[in-house]
Amino acid sequence: MNRTGRALSMGCLLLLQPLLALAQAGGNSLLIPAMGRCTLNTQPQDLAQALAACQKASNEGDAQAQYELGEFYYEGKGAPRDLNQALSYFEKASLQGHAQAQFKLGTMFFHGEGVPANNVQAYILLKMAAVNGAEDALDTADEVTEKMPREELEVATQVLGQIFRKYLMELQSADGRTPFAPLP
Repeated sequence: MNRTGRALSMGCLLLLQPLLALAQAGGNSLLIPAMGRCTLNTQPQDLAQALAACQKASNEGDAQAQYELGEFYYEGKGAPRDLNQALSYFEKASLQGHAQAQFKLGTMFFHGEGVPANNVQAYILLKMAAVNGAEDALDTADEVTEKMPREELEVATQVLGQIFRKYLMELQSADGRTPFAPLP
């Protein structure tokens, strides 16, 4: 995607920002804020306690804690690298709309890290990450697009269309207004 196309795409996403904020306030499922943070960038002697705190927060549904644990296991700093654990935590956070987790998961599918490479899955996750605020996701999605046959791109685009139609229907039914009606 060239700079003009990217600027246009980002402009469209910015136009949707008020709708996304409204959806977030109403408990819509596309974007759910993280409830808190965990910190795993600690001294080695404090790591066990920090891990326990993050796992507790993750089990309580904290998307940021899930993302942090995914990063911890993905990077393998302070513990052996475990792509299965990383994938699991990134998936949990991604399902809650965590942009960076979606971005990381998309790149894992693109490069086949811990999972079989899957360009369709990578493209969908990267586009979702971009919508949710991960700026670098559009560049990586462009890289994926270059490697996709036309048929795969059509499938991915159809799936994204279904996801966004469902999202717009949720917005519409949440307060009885159309998704593009002026905000109160």
